[in-house]
Amino acid sequence: MIFEKIPTVPTAEELLDKSYSRATRAKRGKQILDRKSKLQAEESMLLTAAHILNDNCMHIVRKFPSFDMIPIFYTELAEVMVGIEEMKMNLASVQWAGDKVSSLARKYVGMMREADDAKIVRKEAFGRISSIIKSIDGNLHFLNDARNKLRKLPAIEVGPTIVVAGYPNVGKSSFVDLVSSANQEIASYPFTTKGIGVGHFTRNELRYQVIDTPGLLDRPLEERNEIELQAITALKYVGKVILFIIDPSETCGYSLEKQMNLLEGIKERFQVPALVVANKTDISVSDIGDMSMSTLTREGVDAVLDRLVEMMPIAEVQEIQETEVIE
Repeated sequence: MIFEKIPTVPTAEELLDKSYSRATRAKRGKQILDRKSKLQAEESMLLTAAHILNDNCMHIVRKFPSFDMIPIFYTELAEVMVGIEEMKMNLASVQWAGDKVSSLARKYVGMMREADDAKIVRKEAFGRISSIIKSIDGNLHFLNDARNKLRKLPAIEVGPTIVVAGYPNVGKSSFVDLVSSANQEIASYPFTTKGIGVGHFTRNELRYQVIDTPGLLDRPLEERNEIELQAITALKYVGKVILFIIDPSETCGYSLEKQMNLLEGIKERFQVPALVVANKTDISVSDIGDMSMSTLTREGVDAVLDRLVEMMPIAEVQEIQETEVIE
């Protein structure tokens, strides 16, 4: 997954402790016999500390992905969770600090060579370097919080994807369990009460993805807050076909009228092919919807899956086929 490789972002204190410890060891490795060797030892301390700090700052910046290069689905979710512009500004501050420390070290090395006591100059340099790194402590904390949030995002692939929607208890999770891999992945969005279920199945040697959406697409959109709506907007970028499951028996606890109103709201927002399927035919027979099934007895489930595969836009299937040929 895109964000899994982002390492823990250290605090300013941790960065300084690491760099100054390495600097002290660098000085111990020098044999101090005269003024020249003393100068070299102090220079080694300063340059080592600066190098460690610069490397660590640049490492933090490089490990965050470029949001201009990742799928729009993840861009949208990152915007919802942490704010992309704010993240870029914090990364820019860390990069500035790394560059500033290197520049300052070069300046102070020149000053040390002209000074009577290089140790005094090196201590002054350490003081200024410490101030620079401490000034980005807030940026480092922000980035570590962002890293922790982004790593929790579900691993959702770009490709033929079916989004399963409907009110709670209509059979969404049961359908995903029946048609997809036995080990369905459950991952939590930070704006849902339950985990998003992500399953996979293969047809004609092509891998399809099916996403269960508890807590996200199970109540009218007008009841959603801005963050939830943005999450739904992000989801539409991966959903190529929607399976909307209804429960005509209303044993799910929601009236048929409410279920159909939710369907209309989802159709307006997603604007992708949708298959409406009446579930629970084992207890209620209805002519509502395009098809019917029972996730309890499995009657009609395979036929529904066949129809969903047929509805998948040809461009999606062709793109995956072409990618596999190239690979």
